[in-house]
Amino acid sequence: MEKISKPKVILLIETSRAYGRALLRGITKYSRLHGPWVFYSEPGGLEKAMPHLEGWGANGIIMRDSLKGEKVIKMRVPVIVTVHLKEQISGFPFIDTDGVKIGEMAAEHFLDRGFRYLGFCGYNELHWSRARCQNFVSKIAEAGFDTNIYKPKGAKRRRSVEKEQLLMAEWLKSLPKPVGVMAANDDRGRQLTEVCKIVGLRVPEEVAIIGVDNDDLVCELSDPPLSSVALNVERGGYEAAELLDRLMKDEKMRNQSIIIPPTHIEVRQSTDILAIEDKDIINAVRFINENARHPIRVGEVADAVALSRRALQQRFRKSLNRTVHDEIRRARMKQVARMLAETNLSVSEIAFTLGYSGVEKISRYFRREMGMTPVAYRKYYGLK
Repeated sequence: MEKISKPKVILLIETSRAYGRALLRGITKYSRLHGPWVFYSEPGGLEKAMPHLEGWGANGIIMRDSLKGEKVIKMRVPVIVTVHLKEQISGFPFIDTDGVKIGEMAAEHFLDRGFRYLGFCGYNELHWSRARCQNFVSKIAEAGFDTNIYKPKGAKRRRSVEKEQLLMAEWLKSLPKPVGVMAANDDRGRQLTEVCKIVGLRVPEEVAIIGVDNDDLVCELSDPPLSSVALNVERGGYEAAELLDRLMKDEKMRNQSIIIPPTHIEVRQSTDILAIEDKDIINAVRFINENARHPIRVGEVADAVALSRRALQQRFRKSLNRTVHDEIRRARMKQVARMLAETNLSVSEIAFTLGYSGVEKISRYFRREMGMTPVAYRKYYGLK
């Protein structure tokens, strides 16, 4: 087939949310490296009307599965759909988020902080919310605890904002405290923080809340600021553009789905708490997290909270069922994971930055903590 000169690509992706903007950044990055492409897009939300583009001569489309999308699909060019309202559109490659990893990561965040009462608040009608819920619940169950799920009766479209707030308030007040609640996304998380203010529940002391997407604006508008599971959406956009490029060249592709993984949890005030009563251990964990970029000894932690090593170890295990050394290693490996996902530093450079004596030690600790090598972690979660 004759090579396409400057392919024309339609982007029907909203710019009103951080998710859509990150997808677009990844797509344009690919275009700069492997294009150039000519783009047609308009700012707006998922349902913004688009002009008739049949005569524009588009070679490919990347779009949200908005209600108006069926018209675009009839243009008979390669289409990649980033799913939102539907699980997928039959016959088309799609972009989705990794509900398994997202749910598990949020669950581990609460379990690490000692929470024994957990809840999930999402959107029962949306597949990605159900996937996050299912895997959050499964991970909590593995730890021996139950999850209380927000399941109001009746269709959501019939509920006013006031009615939704009332139902959420009743649900939140019914939960045992302190409770850790995963919201399906940041918008839902912000709703929960507002409802907590209305009914007088303290966040995070009584209700700790985590969202998904790490939309800076939404998270900072929340009061208190919302912790969130960050997703590698920009990489998803890059991979979508790469797939579209091959489809526009009539290449046969086996794997036509792009699953966006989470990278880390951006901890803000809404979960910045431990659900334990021992204040000294709370301070010890805070000291470890604040100094995780540097080598930390157990004795330094004991000195920071004015306890003997023996007392610190005993009370640490009693409160969190792990040792001080375990906590130091976990905190340090989270720093490694974040640097692998968010920078292009080599493993040896990361080891040097964090004060490790060599790559072998950091690799051994990382595999023990994360279940994979640093190279494998970067390949799955890192920048493209």
